[in-house]
Amino acid sequence: MSLKEWMIRRRLRRGSIVSARIPALDHGRLATCPGIPAEARLQEGPVAVIECAEEIPCNPCEMACARGAIRVGHPITNLPVLDTRLCIGCGDCVAACPGLAIFVVDASQDVRDVVTLPYEMLPIPCPNDVVALVDRRGDIVGSGRVTHARSSSETDRTAVITVTVPKGLGMLVRSIELPGQRHV
Repeated sequence: MSLKEWMIRRRLRRGSIVSARIPALDHGRLATCPGIPAEARLQEGPVAVIECAEEIPCNPCEMACARGAIRVGHPITNLPVLDTRLCIGCGDCVAACPGLAIFVVDASQDVRDVVTLPYEMLPIPCPNDVVALVDRRGDIVGSGRVTHARSSSETDRTAVITVTVPKGLGMLVRSIELPGQRHV
C-alpha cells in the first residue's frame, strides 16, 4: 500500500477502533533509495530527503525542482536520484510528491534539527503550535514546535509544515499530530 493510499484509508477510519499504522520502509529498503543524502550533507544545511522506493511512473518531484537537483529520467519508473550538490532545501518538491515521500532535513544546528514535511490532515497547525512527532511506523517519538505552515493552490493544497525537533530526530520524524488528534 502506498503512503497516499494509507492516508486515504486512515481518513476513512477516523472514529473507528481499527488501527492504521504507517507502512514503514525498513532500513534495507531505505538504504537503496538514491534520494537519501549522506550524513555529512545533512550537517551542511537543509537538503531534500527522498524516501521513494516505488518503481512506478511518477516524476512530479523532478518537474518541481527548478535547480535540477532531482532526476528521474527515462524510463519514468526510475527511482528519483538527488544531486545534493544542487539541492538547496527549498522544499518545492515536498508538496509535489503524490506519495508524500519527500522531506527537507536540516541537521546543521547544534541544539535541534529542522524537518519540513507534507501534511494532509485538518486542521493545519499554526506557527508556534507544539505537536507530537511521529516516525515512519506511526509511533510518537517526541514533541516539536511548528515554525512555518503553508498551504495553497501552489502546493496543490498539500500543507507543507516546518517543525523543529530534538537534535538527532531529523531523519526519524516523518509526520506530526496535533494535540488530541491521536488515531491508533
